[in-house]
Amino acid sequence: MNVVDSSGWLEYFAGGANADFIASAIEDPSTLIVPTITLYEVFKRILQQRDENAALQAVAVMQQGAVVGLSDDLALRSASLSVRLGLPMADSIILATAHSTEATLWTQDSDFQAIEGVRYVAKPR
Repeated sequence: MNVVDSSGWLEYFAGGANADFIASAIEDPSTLIVPTITLYEVFKRILQQRDENAALQAVAVMQQGAVVGLSDDLALRSASLSVRLGLPMADSIILATAHSTEATLWTQDSDFQAIEGVRYVAKPR
């Protein structure tokens, strides 16, 4: 199973330098877990940069995976990870979702670089 964080989704949709790395996690929807917080973050960013139609199209692609909402158990796991690892709220929710579904987390976010179960690639400069 795979979880892609918001930076990975945005890189994929933009066709950026790391899009091929991220594509291997995204292009098999049967193995894709999508935290609702990534829907929020990706929709918002594409809406800011482009328009609502482009943002809705991106979310439609994301929703081909299994969307996982923030339950009370997941919220508590996220908070614990946030405190223990010093992660921001959204990052801790994404990581907790990956852990709870035994998924690999795919990202370009350096906050995740040294965490077990994470496939990290640095953002190009």
